[in-house]
Amino acid sequence: MKRLTITTSVLVITTLAALSACSTTGQRVGTGAAIGAASGAAIGSLSGNAGKGAAIGAGVGAVGGAIYDQNQRNNDRNRYYNNRNYNNRNYNNY
Repeated sequence: MKRLTITTSVLVITTLAALSACSTTGQRVGTGAAIGAASGAAIGSLSGNAGKGAAIGAGVGAVGGAIYDQNQRNNDRNRYYNNRNYNNRNYNNY
């Protein structure tokens, strides 16, 4: 049990250090994968197969993180263009 706790702690610290050097997309996908893996392992341990649950959870979490990233990028892009005077009727009227 003590070895498992140390291994898990080292894995979490290494993952966080790796994600801090990533781009925003990498951070969101990596965070989604980590959360998915932890959730999948917890659910999979109830059925006796934590490894398979973690693998499935990591895949689903990575896809979820990628979708979230694309949504945030679209929101940022729309916010930028909506704040400009492109939509202002009086913009081209001098």
